[in-house]
Amino acid sequence: MTQVVQRGFVSSDKIEFNDKNLGLLKEAQTDICFLLNRGYGLDKTIEFIGNHFLFSARQRLALKRVISSQENIKIREKSEVKNSYKDSIVHIDGLNLIITLEVALSNSIIFRSMDGTIRDLAGLRGTYKLIDKTDIAIKLIGEKLNQMKIKKAIFYLDSPVSNTGRLKMRILELLSNFNFDLEVFLVPNADVILSKLDYVITSDAIILNTCKNWINLAYKIISEDLCNVSYIDFYS
Repeated sequence: MTQVVQRGFVSSDKIEFNDKNLGLLKEAQTDICFLLNRGYGLDKTIEFIGNHFLFSARQRLALKRVISSQENIKIREKSEVKNSYKDSIVHIDGLNLIITLEVALSNSIIFRSMDGTIRDLAGLRGTYKLIDKTDIAIKLIGEKLNQMKIKKAIFYLDSPVSNTGRLKMRILELLSNFNFDLEVFLVPNADVILSKLDYVITSDAIILNTCKNWINLAYKIISEDLCNVSYIDFYS
């Protein structure tokens, strides 16, 4: 029996991301973007602004995950595929997508980032565990890909992360009857492979800057199929 888990839940989030602190984070976002768009590095800028606002480590992590330079946003906007899905072969950053949906299904904190992607604060320290939300997340992916009429889905899972073999088997079991071909690969480093491909499904910023094109599937699923799930919006 899979464990009942709130993926990405931290009790202090209710305070650290309440209305007052969100106001401060949005103010900091403006300051960070000003410096970022003038050539300053993201990490150093967040450290500097974070010290000024006395942000916690988790608040700083949120800023790091949601903020992008205008240059990178333009790159991602230009390469995003928004409707030409039919008969395509999609390449999926498996852990990235599934964990994001698990966090959303857990009603833990998620964000819509400046580039339009959904990101979370869940950490992955070399170990992944299937939870009670995993099957639901996988089925949501399959249903959405079916609607998009893709030809084939290829999942890439990082083999150094423990239990990805079990996740591979679960993906194959749950998605084998959908109307698209399916493959799941365990690879040493999914990012390296995905950064060179097209029709990539991920919210990983590094991959989005270098892949040929990408699909914003997590946002598509959450906005269209998980109407009860809310996110903190840094996009608008």
